[in-house]
Amino acid sequence: MKLLTTTMVSAAALAVAMGAAEARNAPGVTAKEIKIGNTNPYSGPAAAYSSIGKSVGACFDKFNSEGGVNGRQINFISVDDGYSPPRTVEQTRKLVEREKVAFVFQALGTPTNSAVHTYMNKKQVPQLFVATGATKWGDPKNFPWTMGWQPNYQSEGVVYARYVLATQPTAKIGILYQNDDYGKDYVHGLENGLGDKAGSMIVSRESFEVTDPTIDSQIVNIKNSGADTFYNVTTPKFAAQAIAKNFELSWAPLHLLNSVSNSIGSVVSKAGFEKGQGMISAAYLMDPTDPEWKSHDEYKAWNAWMDEYYPDGDKADSFTAYGWSVCHTLVKALEQAGDDLSRENIMAQAANLKNYRAPMLLPGITVNTSATDFYPIEQWQLMRLKGEGWERFGDIIDGSVGSGS
Repeated sequence: MKLLTTTMVSAAALAVAMGAAEARNAPGVTAKEIKIGNTNPYSGPAAAYSSIGKSVGACFDKFNSEGGVNGRQINFISVDDGYSPPRTVEQTRKLVEREKVAFVFQALGTPTNSAVHTYMNKKQVPQLFVATGATKWGDPKNFPWTMGWQPNYQSEGVVYARYVLATQPTAKIGILYQNDDYGKDYVHGLENGLGDKAGSMIVSRESFEVTDPTIDSQIVNIKNSGADTFYNVTTPKFAAQAIAKNFELSWAPLHLLNSVSNSIGSVVSKAGFEKGQGMISAAYLMDPTDPEWKSHDEYKAWNAWMDEYYPDGDKADSFTAYGWSVCHTLVKALEQAGDDLSRENIMAQAANLKNYRAPMLLPGITVNTSATDFYPIEQWQLMRLKGEGWERFGDIIDGSVGSGS
C-alpha cells in the first residue's frame, strides 16, 4: 500500500510537471515539432525576394535532416502574400489562429509587416527577425513582440550620406523612392546623415507606387533636375529598371543603390553589368559571386548546402546567403531557449544574442541584441560594382541609429 501511494504520488507529480512544461510551450510546439509561420512574396512585384523564403525552408530541411533543433523538427509553413498588405493580414491570421504557429519568422516587406504589426503585438505572438530593415522594428518598449534582423534602412542612409559628404560635398542629389514606410525610412536616413546640408543638396524627389509598371518617367524627371547623384531606393524589379533607364538616357550620376536590391543574380545581371558600372552600395553579407570567399569555410558550407538542399537556387543570388544566415540566427536563439519554448522565452532569447557569428556575415560583423536593443546587425561596408561583381572598400562602418527603447 505504501508503495502504491508513493507510485501514485510520483505519477501525479510527473503529470503536474509535464503539464507545467506543456503550459510553458507556445502553441505549435510539441515534444517533436516547432511550427513556424512565414509570409513571402512568391508572386507579385517583389517576387524576386521569393528566394529568401525558399532558402530559409531549405535551411530548415538541413537542420531537420540532422535531428532538428534540440530534438524537435521545424515545420516551416511559408505562404504567398504577393507583397500585398491585405493578403498579409489574411495569411497571418490564418497562420496564427488556424495553423497555431508558435511564431512568425522572416515575414518579408515593410508595408506587409506594418499591416500586422499591431495585431501580432496584441496577440503577443513573436514577429521575429522580419525581412525588412525599417527602423520601427527596433522598438521594444512599444512593440516588444517584433524584432528585425538586417541593418535598418536609416543606418544605411546615414552611411551613404557620409560617403557623399566626404567625396562629393557639392553633390546635387536626386532621390527615387517607394512611397511607403520602406522608402521614406531610407530617405530619412540620408537626410539625417546630410544634416543641415540636406535642404540644399537634395534637388529632386520622385516616388513610385509598388503597383506602378515602370519608373521611367521618374528617372527622366530626376535627370532633368540637374542631379549628379542618384539615390536609388527601390525593390529589385524597379532597381533593375532604374539601372537600365539611366544607361538608356546616357546619364551617369554617382549611383547609390540600396542594399536590399544589390543582388548580382536578381538585379544587376538582369539589368546588364555594363549598365551599372561604378554603382555604390553597402553590404553586411558575403557576396556569393565574390572570388575572395571561395576558400572560406563559411562559403564552402553554404555552397555544399545549396548543392544538396536548394539545387534549383541561383548561387549568384545574394538572397540565398541572406536566408542561410538568418535561418542560423533563429536556430541559435531556439537552441538557447532549450526546452522552454514559450513565446516569452523565444523572444527573450532572440534578445539575448551576444557577438553571434551568423554564417556568411562579413568578417568583423556579428549579431548582438538585448532587452533594449532590437537591432541585431548595425554594421556595413561600402562596395562598388566593378566588372561582374562588387568590390568592397573602406573599413567596417558602424551605422547604428540608437535603440527604440
